[in-house]
Parts: sequence; C-alpha cells; structure tokens
Amino acid sequence: MVDIHIFAQISCLIFLHFSSSFTLFELPPDTPKIQLRLAGEKRKHNEGRVEVFYDGEWGTICDDDFTIHAAHVVCRQLGYVEAISWSAASKYGKGEGRIWFDNVHCTGKEKSLAQCSSNGIGVSDCKHTEDVGVVCSDKRIPGFKFINALTNNVESLNIQVEDVRIRAILASYRKRIPVTEGYVEVKDGGRWKQLCDEEWTHMNSRVICGMFGFPSERRYNARVYKMFARKRKHTYWGYSVNCTGNEAHLSSCRLGRNVRQTDNGTCVQGMPVVVSCVPGRAFAPTPMTGFRKHPLVRLKGGAIIGEGRVEVLKNGEWGTICDDNWNLISATVVCRELGFGSAKEFLTGGRLGQGMGPVHMNEVECSGFEKSITECFFNKDSLGCSHEEDAGVRCNVPAMGFQERLRLSGGRNPFEGRVEVLAERNGSLVWGTVCSEGWGTMEAMVVCRQLGLGFANHAFQETWYWPGEVNADRVVMSGVRCSGTEMSLSHCLHHGEHLDCPKGGARFAAGVSCSETAPDLVLNPQIVEHTTYLEDRPMLMLQCAYEENCLATTASQVPADSYRRLLRFSSQIHNNGQSDFRPKASRETWVWHDCHRHYHSMEVFTNYDLLSLNGTKVAEGHKASFCLEDSECDEGIEKRYECANFGEQGITVGCWDTYRHDIDCQWVDITDVKPGDYIFQVVINPNYEVAESDYTNNVVKCRCRYDGHRIWMYSCHIGGAFSSETEDTFPGLLNNQVAHR
Repeated sequence: MVDIHIFAQISCLIFLHFSSSFTLFELPPDTPKIQLRLAGEKRKHNEGRVEVFYDGEWGTICDDDFTIHAAHVVCRQLGYVEAISWSAASKYGKGEGRIWFDNVHCTGKEKSLAQCSSNGIGVSDCKHTEDVGVVCSDKRIPGFKFINALTNNVESLNIQVEDVRIRAILASYRKRIPVTEGYVEVKDGGRWKQLCDEEWTHMNSRVICGMFGFPSERRYNARVYKMFARKRKHTYWGYSVNCTGNEAHLSSCRLGRNVRQTDNGTCVQGMPVVVSCVPGRAFAPTPMTGFRKHPLVRLKGGAIIGEGRVEVLKNGEWGTICDDNWNLISATVVCRELGFGSAKEFLTGGRLGQGMGPVHMNEVECSGFEKSITECFFNKDSLGCSHEEDAGVRCNVPAMGFQERLRLSGGRNPFEGRVEVLAERNGSLVWGTVCSEGWGTMEAMVVCRQLGLGFANHAFQETWYWPGEVNADRVVMSGVRCSGTEMSLSHCLHHGEHLDCPKGGARFAAGVSCSETAPDLVLNPQIVEHTTYLEDRPMLMLQCAYEENCLATTASQVPADSYRRLLRFSSQIHNNGQSDFRPKASRETWVWHDCHRHYHSMEVFTNYDLLSLNGTKVAEGHKASFCLEDSECDEGIEKRYECANFGEQGITVGCWDTYRHDIDCQWVDITDVKPGDYIFQVVINPNYEVAESDYTNNVVKCRCRYDGHRIWMYSCHIGGAFSSETEDTFPGLLNNQVAHR
C-alpha cells in the first residue's frame, strides 16, 4: 500500500468513459508514460512540431531515421485516424527543452511512441534545428477522448479509478435529463462505491458539477438524504479528496487520508456524498433565471455545443482573445459564464478558426472564480497579437442522451451513412428513416453535431448506395427544417405523427457525411467600403452580364444604346476556417461559359442587395456561377486552386479570393433606384450549398447614401460583429438564417 496522507498529490487517473465505443488500450507495465502534443508556427490544428512530455518536462523528437510509420503512431496517439505526411528540419519552428527521442524506428502498429525502438529516452546528438513535425488526417478516431494524465504524476498510476458518476437517488430526479443531483460514485475494481462526506467541501462539489457540464453547485435537502442513507447499506471508497475548486476533473484534486470505516462498511461520522448542480440555461428542464440575457462572451466556429473560438464584447464590438498565457483556469471561467461546466481543453493558435475584428484581450490571468472573463486581469498595453493566436475552449457539457436516439447506418466509415432515428410508434420505440424531402446542409449539420462527429460535409437526398438496417426502412420523421444551431434533430421543426413523404424512406431516405473540420468564409468589409463607386456603362458592353442575369429586369426593355448605372465594389473573401472551401458540384458537372472564358463551379455564390431602411429590397445583384480560386494567401501558405486551364477550384485555408470592382457582375444595377438612404448587404454562400463552421459571419452590411449622382458607403461590418443594440441601427434586416428559406 502506498503511503498516502492528506495533501499528498493524487496519483490516480480517472478515465471518463462517456462513449461506449471508446476503450482505453492497455500498455505493458514497463512502457514509459509519455504524452504528445502538436506545437509550432504556421500550422493547423492537425499538424505541427511533435512535442513529448516525459519526466515532468516537454521536449521534442529528432528527425534522424523518422518515417511515416512513426508519424502514424504519433497521430493515432493524438486521436487522429492516420498520418498524411511528416517533415524534417524544424519546419514548424525550433522547440525547447530536451530532445527526448532520436533514431526512432516504428513498425506503425505500436500503441505509443514509447514502444518504438530508439537510442533511449533523452539520448540524442541532435539540435532543435532537426525537430520533427507531422501532418495528421482531419478525421478523428471515432469515440476518442483526450485523457489528461499531466495533472498527476504520470509515472506512478498507483490508484486507478475507472469511472465517476452522479447517481440520482430521489424518485423526483431519476427520470430527469440531465442528472443534476444524487450520490457521487466512483468505479473501483469493477464496483461502484460511494464517497464519504466527512471532509467533503463545496469546492469538491464545484469540481464534480464542472466535470459533468454544470456551471455551479447548489444546496440540497440533506434531511431527505439522511433518512434514505439509514435504510441502505453502502460501499465506500477508501479515500477522501481535497479540491481547490479550479480542477477540471476529480483526478486533478489532491488525495486526502484513508477513510475510516466501521465493521458494517459505513464511514464513522458521515454518509454518502451528495451533490446538486445548477444546469445552464440550454440544458435546464424548466426556464432558468440568473443568467445574463446577453452574455459578454460567445463561442464561434466550434463543431459541437460548448466549443469554439472565444470572443468578447467590448465597446459594442466583438473581438477575440490572444492565446498568450491562455490556460485551463481562464478557459473554465468562459465555460461556466456560458452555462457549461469546467473546460476540458484550452486551445491556442486559432485552432477553431481565426476571428475578424479587434483582439480585445491578451495575457489573460484568472483566479478561476470570476463571474465573467471580462473580470479577469489582462495586459492592456500588450499589443501586436494576430488572429493566428486566437484562443479557444472545449467545455464539459451535460450528458443529454441525444446520441442514443440517432445513428448513421450503412456508411463506409463511422462518419457517414443513412440517418436513422429512434421514434415512438404505437407505444414502443422503433428505429426508422428521415424523409429526404427538403433535406439540406443545415439539417445535416444538426445530425453531425448530435452524434459528436463535427460538421456536415454533405447532405444526401438518396441513400440507395448505403444499405441501412432493413427493419428501419420505414419513414418515422418528415418535414424536417433546422436553423443549424439545434442540439438534436428532434428540436428542429418537423411534422408530428402525421407524416408526409411522397417518395418514402429506404433508398430515398436522408443521409449525411460528417467531418471534424469545415471552412469558414468571411468577406472583408473594409474592402467593400473603400472600393465603392458608380459607373454608367452602355448596354452594348454588358452582353455577357445580361446573359448571366446580372442586370435589373428592366434592362430587357431598354434600347441597345442606353446606359445602366452600376454600383461597383471589390470583394475579398477569406477562408478563416480549418479546411478548404470546395464547390459542391463535382468537376465533371462544371459548365464552361464562353463569354467569361472559365468553368462555373457554383450556381450562386454571393448575393448583393440594396435595401430600404425598413428592409425592403430595391435592387439586387448576384455573382452567379463562381470561379473559385486563391488570389493571395497569408505568408507561408501556398496557393492550391487556380481556375485557368480547367484547374481545381476552391479557397485554401489562410487564402482569399478577390473579385475586383472592374469585372463583370461585381455590381448592383441601381439604374431605377431613387436617391435616398439605403442598406447594402452582401451574403456569401446564401443557399448553404457548402457546409461552413459559421454562417453568421457570411453577411456584410453597410449604410449607404445615394444623391442621384454620387454614392457614399459607410459603417460596413460583418453581421454579428457588433452588439445587438448597435445592430438595431440596421432595422428590418434578415441575417443569413434559415427563416427565409
């Protein structure tokens, strides 16, 4: 028995098995315990310099003898399906500290890099100019959970607790979802055991609630539990715990002293630990009070609820947080403020996409008990952070059981398939399909989120190539319409018991494919504002544009020698997401346009509208059939897409596609518009043809004044860039939301 005393650092690892599909691999007992991460400059979330944590210190790996087999081991240990490539000579910058591995030889089948042969841990003749990097596939291993072993002494896992749960005891809580109150129990040696409440504090309860996705703890009726405890025999875990309240998991708390137990198995002066947690507004069974109606912080670009890039509201404008000094404690303040639990991961390097606008905070330091991230200390004088350093979080959220009511069937991998839902029919639960009538990207997004599989890649209206479960062919859900933000498909609008699906299910059922990453297109509002002007252009020079419906409808009724007045401007469309933006249409279906001498890969890519101040459309334009390519890229990023010579089309992450003011259709025909004040609106990807991580930033709005001769464009900004109060100065506008589909 290890000598354990109060304040001794806990040396246990708690494995949270929330996914039945995940099983932790067992390593031979003599395998050195290491942890890996990806770091370095100019990288995406799934690539970087390989860093190794061993013996309390982070270090790197030398590129001598490194191969793709070793890269596969690294990527799988990090939770990715496989490696795409690896790089030598410190491509992602030079690391620091020890070089832990040199002359690594792997077969590719090892479960840990520590199982591969090498010179020995810490034996190296390399310099940091030889640090190795890897590029892993976007796809995660289904069910993989990042297990945080670093909070404890990873060398001595003396006590293993297999699982932790809150078990509802009182009848009034047993049927509630989520479970917010009950005994805290740990699984030890295959048996569930209670904790003794002798030295239990509200800080311990705070940690438990945070682990299970709740922002805070509250009082409960102790008398009822005392009565219940007298009637039952309990099996107690042998230790007490001491938490500060800031830990992300129980495994990070200090282990207290042995719990003294009587002969009949009860703790001497106590009873089982009970916690009662306050659910956030989104998870509460009844309407909640006590949360800000308009929070000062929000998460953007995340695939599932409770994760995203952190944005804060300051002086009426949303901006990001720089990742200098960003840590789990500050991330937890954000999570709790938004009604989630503690943070399970803090993210740096713009891993959940880059924001736009100002960087409001840098070098943030929190105590962990602030009500808002805006109350934390930050360095007001530290400037110069770029959006490549945007901070993000992944929060613990309550187990709502949504995943059990939906499945993908028949796909080639766990990320695709026919959508099958569990529905109640004639008093029993049966699996069935979803009608594909009107099924689109937004609905597919909700399915992928509900299953924890990231973003939608595609929405399918026919799934004959995916043979699902034959006994689930019948349609059990139809008329589905989602805004894209719902946590569950059942939360979307849909027909009730009276289904309507002319084609039926089976081969015509709805399907999806999911991806962990997605692009995110953002239009630069300053470019629109600074490049706007009027041009009077003769109809004789507008033949191509006329063929593409880029002129007002009255253009077909005017003489050939007349002029059209065009509101012209430039567009610079950035891809700030985590994967490349590719057209939905396959290459063989692109259409050659003789007038403009290029292939069209999308029917409508952008809408341009001039609106009255009450939101009525007075003139419109659209960039029809776009040719998508990389015009320019951030430093260090190579262009991949070029339209010329039937080239591949798309926009690379970190690049932008520029449409100059002087090209066809880059305008709104305002020939028939009267002088006055207007709102100019641009919407990218208006029909949601391609999935993105964030649609709310696809809109740019400007105030506009036209006196009949000149035009002024001002206050251009991305939709949602300002507070709701500021947005009220743009009345009658529809943001890029499902309401107008």
